[in-house]
Amino acid sequence: MISFAVRATVTRADIPALCADLAELLCGRDPGVVVCDVAAVVQADVVMVEALARLRLAAARQGWRLAVDSAGPELRRLIGLLGLAGVLPESVGQPEEGEQAGRVEEVVERRDPAVRQLQHDE
Repeated sequence: MISFAVRATVTRADIPALCADLAELLCGRDPGVVVCDVAAVVQADVVMVEALARLRLAAARQGWRLAVDSAGPELRRLIGLLGLAGVLPESVGQPEEGEQAGRVEEVVERRDPAVRQLQHDE
C-alpha cells in the first residue's frame, strides 16, 4: 500500500501534474492499493472531486486501486452528492478481505510549496 498526499488546494490546471506524479510513482510496482490522503484539503469543491476521480483513473491505468483517506465531512458529502462514493471509496486502514497487510510507503507531492521550502531549508 502506498500513500499519496494531496495538498490543501488544487486547481484544474494542477490535475494533469498530480496524475503524472501518481503514474510515475506507481509505474513498475506490483499493483495494490494507493491511499490518497486528503487531510490537508481546506475546501471541498468540485475541482477537488474531479482531481480525485482523475487520480483514480491514473491509478487504474497502472493496475492499482485508489482509496480516499482523511476526507472531511464536506468532501465526503460532495463525493456522495456527485454519485462517486462507490468510485472513490474511503480507506478504512484495514487490508481488504483476502489481502495481507503490507507496508505503507509515505509519499509527498514534490510540487507542494511546503515541501520545496523544507528541502531548501535543509
